[in-house]
Amino acid sequence: MSHGKLSQFLHVFSLAAGLVVAEGTVQAQLVPEDESRIRWTQPSAASRYRRPAGPEPVTVATQDSPAEERFLSLNEALRRALENSEVIRVLAGVSATSSGRTIYDTAIAVTPIDIAKAKFDPVLQANSTQRRNESPFLNPVLKEIDGLTTAGNDYGVRVNDRNQLGGTASIGADNRWDSRDIGGFATRNQPVMSVSYTQPILAGAGLAANRAPIVVARLQQEQSYFQFKDAMQRLVRDVISAYWQLVQARTELWAREIQVEQLEFSFRSLEAKADVGLRNRPAAAQAQASWSNARATLVQARANVLQREAALRNILGLPPEDGERLVPSTPPTRDRIEFRWKEIVETAQSSRPDLIELNLILDADRQRLVQQANLAKPALDATAGYRWNGLSGRTPAGDAVSAGPGDNTDWSMGVVFTVPLSLRESRARVRNQELLIAKDRANIQQMLHQAEHQLATSLRTIEQNLQQYEAFREARQASAFNVRAQRANIQAQRDTLLSELLAITDWANAVSAEAQSLTSYNTELANLELQSGTILETHGIRFTEERFGSIGPHGWCMEETGSYPQSLKASDNVSRYKEESRASEEAFELKDFPRRRSGAATGVPENAGGPDLPEPP
Repeated sequence: MSHGKLSQFLHVFSLAAGLVVAEGTVQAQLVPEDESRIRWTQPSAASRYRRPAGPEPVTVATQDSPAEERFLSLNEALRRALENSEVIRVLAGVSATSSGRTIYDTAIAVTPIDIAKAKFDPVLQANSTQRRNESPFLNPVLKEIDGLTTAGNDYGVRVNDRNQLGGTASIGADNRWDSRDIGGFATRNQPVMSVSYTQPILAGAGLAANRAPIVVARLQQEQSYFQFKDAMQRLVRDVISAYWQLVQARTELWAREIQVEQLEFSFRSLEAKADVGLRNRPAAAQAQASWSNARATLVQARANVLQREAALRNILGLPPEDGERLVPSTPPTRDRIEFRWKEIVETAQSSRPDLIELNLILDADRQRLVQQANLAKPALDATAGYRWNGLSGRTPAGDAVSAGPGDNTDWSMGVVFTVPLSLRESRARVRNQELLIAKDRANIQQMLHQAEHQLATSLRTIEQNLQQYEAFREARQASAFNVRAQRANIQAQRDTLLSELLAITDWANAVSAEAQSLTSYNTELANLELQSGTILETHGIRFTEERFGSIGPHGWCMEETGSYPQSLKASDNVSRYKEESRASEEAFELKDFPRRRSGAATGVPENAGGPDLPEPP
């Protein structure tokens, strides 16, 4: 076998062996096949995270099972919600859902600032290349194909740095080393050192245009912060709302229990009297129907208490069931609050996170306009460069020769002008940004208009709820007196049973409406603080920044040390609300329902306790 064929065979064999050894690499270079069917992961394999199931939830059928009552003040409820607010929740009916905001959002929004700044970081580039080249040529003397072999190493290092004026400076050193006879040298070095600078004069020039991406990233980070603050404000408002809804549900449950008790007493009384001929069966049937309807309403009231407690548990981050019944212990306020309208509006305009966010969006779009207006200019770049060329090596005779450092130099200076003949795209981008700014201003004006209307609605609702509470409180007192009067009339045989049944129902409805209006009044006070953007400050809630582990001395070793090596636990917020050692619904004076006289004389079941009914005037 000739030398050429042997060399060709060895090359082919080496290539085949390399393909066999690097089969995985070869497979990676192949184009993946088309997707001819739908693929999916088994749910059990995809759902990696689990949490153990808690106790079975209580229902209206099992709520009589023994459970310890736990007094929960509104201050403690707010603290618990803040402790469990890694994901911000919002109230949604009788449940709570994620708002989509987390405590990590603002920290995540900080990273684009460093990404924007990285454009101005110096870049180091180093290279080293080994080479061996064989160039065939015709030898006219020997009349055969001969080859010229060159070999050596090319290496260099360069640093490029872009400044905030848009210019780019570069300094580098390179060397080309040849190890074969070339250019009269046995070995040769060609060192080169160069310095260059390019400065845009029109497009890409200027501090404002080049810093615009950094400013935009900072503004977007601030937007994320105020979005987080807005979510936290809604969390606080929704905790307060869920708390008072539970108070209202528990108060209504008490009223419905009394209503069922009294209607059952009336039914049993009529049933006993019908047996001795004192009342006819239709009256007893009517009382039974009223009692049955009240029992159905009672079941609904019990279910409402369980649902409202579940909603409060959900938004506080508590499990659905833990063997305890949450009993609110903060009494609702009845105090009338005087408001200064102009101060409230001015506070809202300067403090509401959604308004601040819109202003930040406007500022960011203005920065983008600066950037787009700059890029709409023609590109005119001034360039300058200087280079030192060296040469050294050994001759075939072994003599070392070299040129001096400054013997051979190059320099250049000039300008480069580039411009699209129509500038259509850049002008369209500028026009688009100007329209976005006009849109941002319109959105701000609309939000100011909307905020003022929301404040006005909140103030009207506050006054409405307070006056309704006062009216329903009087209605409750009148209903209680009406129950006494109707019973006295029935005992004196001056009226029918229907009047008493209606009086009992009116009393229960008045208690429910009284609780609804007062708890709504307390909820609306918190909503007014939300609309004015001050609910966090009035509740003494402040944000504290923790340092993320990856930017500390541990670097990326946070798998062992934790993401936050120095944990900053949330401290207690200011205790704003009154705390008592009794249930909140006790503030509605739940012991005022008129009790019956003893029914022993007529064979009616006796209702122990309670004063005699006064005669109606």
